Amino acid sequence: MGLKEKLHQTKLKYQGKKMAPAFNAIHTFLYAPNETTHSGSHVRGADDLKRTMNTVIMSLVPCLIFGMFNAGYQQYAAINGFPADFSIMEHFLTWDNFLIGAATILPLVVVSYGIGLAVEFVFAVIKGHEVEEGYLVTGMLVPLIVPVDTPLWMLAIAVIFGVVIGKEVFGGTGMNILNPALTIRAFLFFAYPTWMSGDKVWVHGAVDGVTKAGSTDAISGETVLGYLAQGNTAEMAQKYDLADMFFGFIPGSVGETSTFLILLGGLFLIFSKIASWRIMLSAVLGSLAMGLIFNGIVAAEWIPEYSKFYSLMSFEYWQHLLVGGLAFGIVFMATDPVTGSQTNRGKWIYGFLIGFMSVMIRVFNPGYPEGVFLAILLMNVFAPTIDHYVVRGNIKRRMKRLKNATIYPKVTEGAEALKTETV
Repeated sequence: MGLKEKLHQTKLKYQGKKMAPAFNAIHTFLYAPNETTHSGSHVRGADDLKRTMNTVIMSLVPCLIFGMFNAGYQQYAAINGFPADFSIMEHFLTWDNFLIGAATILPLVVVSYGIGLAVEFVFAVIKGHEVEEGYLVTGMLVPLIVPVDTPLWMLAIAVIFGVVIGKEVFGGTGMNILNPALTIRAFLFFAYPTWMSGDKVWVHGAVDGVTKAGSTDAISGETVLGYLAQGNTAEMAQKYDLADMFFGFIPGSVGETSTFLILLGGLFLIFSKIASWRIMLSAVLGSLAMGLIFNGIVAAEWIPEYSKFYSLMSFEYWQHLLVGGLAFGIVFMATDPVTGSQTNRGKWIYGFLIGFMSVMIRVFNPGYPEGVFLAILLMNVFAPTIDHYVVRGNIKRRMKRLKNATIYPKVTEGAEALKTETV
C-alpha cells in the first residue's frame, strides 16, 4: 500500500471527527483532495489558492537567501570596515556570511510559521472548517520585514496578535481588511519600539570588542535612511553608493535591501498574473510624484538647510525606491488581492496614494523614516471605499448614457409595424 493510499484511509478514519480539519490540511499539503467534481460544466484551471501562495513564496525565496548573506556581510563590514576592493565572491557570497545569517534568520522563519500555523489549526478545529492556506505567504513575509535581532518570544506574541486580530476575527482568509503581515509589523513597532530601531548595525554576539547594538532594520541609524534622517548626507555618500542601494549591500530588514531582487520578484508575479501591475506602477508613480514635490521645495529654497526635513527632502526623488522598505512594500504588500482595491480604476488610485503617502511619512517623520507599512495599512482600510465610489461612478456614467441614448423606430416583420429600441 502506497503512502497516498495510507493517508486516504487515515482520512476516512478521521472523517467527521473534530480533528478532521487539521488532518485534511496535512493530507492535502502535497496531494490534491479526493473530493473532485465529476459532472456538469466546469472551468478547469491549473492554479488554486495553494499554488498561488506557493508562487508568491518562490518569488520571496531569493530575497530571503540574499538577506542571509547580507546579515553576515554587514556584521563583518561593521567590524572591519567596508573593503575598498569589494568583491562579491570574496566579501559577500561566503559561507561565513551565509552561516551567520542563516543561524539568525531561520529561527525567525520557524517561529513565524510554527506559531502562525498553530493558531490557524486551532481556529480551524474550533470553527470546524478546513485550514486555510492564507498564512503560507504571511509566514514568509514576517521574517523578511523585521529586524534580524527581534527576540523570538516577541515575534511569537506579534504573530498571534496579527493572525487573531488581523484575520481570524474577520472570518479568516479572504475576509480580512488588513494585511496580516503588516498588522504583525505594526504591533511590533508600537508595542516594542526600542527593538524596532537602533543606532548601530547589528552584530552577531561580541566579536573583537564590537557588541550587539541596535538592529539592521530600515530605521537603524547606520542605514541610508538613518543617515539622511540625522542630516549626515556626506557620511552616507561615503559608505553607500547607488550600486550598493540597488543591489542591496546595505543594512536593512532581512528582505528589503535588494531592490534588484525585489524587481525580479515583481516581474515574476506580474508574469504569473498573481499580482496587479497597476498597483505596482501607480505606487511607483505616487512615490516619484511626492519625491519631486519635495525636491521642488528644496530647489525653490522654501526650506532652510538647517531644517530636520532638509536631508530627506533633498534626497533624489527616484532614489527613495532604492532604500528602506518602499520597493518591498509596493511589490509584495500593496498587491495583496484580499486587502487591496478590486476595480481597475481603484487599483490606480489605491497604489498612487500608497506611494505618495509612503514618501510623505518618511520625510515628515525623520524619527521613523519608513512609512510604507503605515501607508499600506491606511489604504487597506480605504480600499473598499475607493472601489465603492469607482463602481458608483461607473453606474452614474452608464445611466447618463442611457438617458441620452437615441430612440429610433425600427420596422419589424410581424404584426407590429413599428417598435422603439434603445441603442
